[in-house]
Parts: sequence; structure tokens; C-alpha cells
Amino acid sequence: MAFFKVNAELREDVGKGASRRLRHAGLVPCVLYGAERDPRNLTLNHNEVLKLIEDEAFFSSIIEFTADGGQKQKVVLKDMQRHPAKHVIMHMDFMRVDDKTQIVMQVPLHFEGAEKSPAGKSARVILDYQLNEVEIACFPKDLPEFISVDVSAFEAGDNLHLSDLKLPEGVTLTAFTHGDDDAHNAVVVSTSIVGEKAETTEAPAADASAEGGEEEA
Repeated sequence: MAFFKVNAELREDVGKGASRRLRHAGLVPCVLYGAERDPRNLTLNHNEVLKLIEDEAFFSSIIEFTADGGQKQKVVLKDMQRHPAKHVIMHMDFMRVDDKTQIVMQVPLHFEGAEKSPAGKSARVILDYQLNEVEIACFPKDLPEFISVDVSAFEAGDNLHLSDLKLPEGVTLTAFTHGDDDAHNAVVVSTSIVGEKAETTEAPAADASAEGGEEEA
């Protein structure tokens, strides 16, 4: 598991105006919450954040969080808001975690072996990746950076569902905690054949001998 360290500073001013001033000063407003403790308003250095988020693992790893040189805390990133047009991070939410409590996280899927598969080698077959991440539940020590999905044996017509995923030990899919498993067993990868068309029935040609109505003078 990748390991990240983040240093933050406490902030007292809150609200849209305060957040706007912080961003102009090169800071990212953020909130730290969870573990039955009061939320704390913090800031992070924007340039440091941009470097951290270049690594995909940052979004699904335990982070060592320190605020104003205080006690180190284990946290995970729960939400990050980006500017719709600029390369700017607007806000971040972090959640405290402890070793004895399960956490729910979105974890990316890494698809492997597509180029080696019969489907991948065929010019007529398209592999359609319908999910790129899944929501899991686990204890912090079991949190994976990603989940590998082997599609090296895929052939035309094959599909892979959530229930087919090979999960690391201690990891469960939250999709199957909502009742009927079949109803939530979404397709992860499917295949389709290029140029395959459904049969159609041609409409009958108009009768050329049909009488044309003429108005009387």
C-alpha cells in the first residue's frame, strides 16, 4: 500500500468569502471529520495537493495527516471538488479512521490482459468497460489501492459481473448489502461485435398502380 503524509494548518475563517481568499493565497480549504470527534476546518498547500493527486493511489489509501504540527492521524480522502474549467482544487473532505472500524471507499478497477485475450486480438470485437471503480467496505489495514480484473481469457460474447470480481481478503462489495444480490450484480465488462446488426423487416413498396384522386373541375 502506498503511504502518504499530509501537513495541514488550522483555519478559523469559514464561508464562501473566506474560501475564495484562501484559494487566491494558494491554499485549499478542507474539512476533517469522523471518529466521533468535532469537525476541524483546515487548509492545505495547493501545489502540494496537485502533486499528491497525480498518484491514483492517493484516492484509495490511508493518509497520515498532521495539523499544525500536532498529533498524527490516520485519514482517508472522501471528497474533492475541482474547478469546472481551471486546474484548481476547490475543496477537500477527509475522514478520520481507526483500525477497529470498517470504512467504505471507492476503489479503482485495473483491467489486465485485454491485449492478450481472443476478444482483444479480434478486430471485430470491442471490450466495453462499464465500471471503472467499485464501492467496497473493509478495515483500514485491508484497504487495497485498486482491484485487478483479469480479462485475458475474454472471447466474443463474454461478460463479467460484480460477483465475478476476485476481491482481496477482508474486502466486500457494498452493492451486495442492499438486498437482492442479482438486482445489484452490475456488469463490469462486456463484449460486442463490430458491425453486428439486428434483422429488420423492409416496409412494402408503395403500389405504383394506386389511383390518384383528382379533384373535379
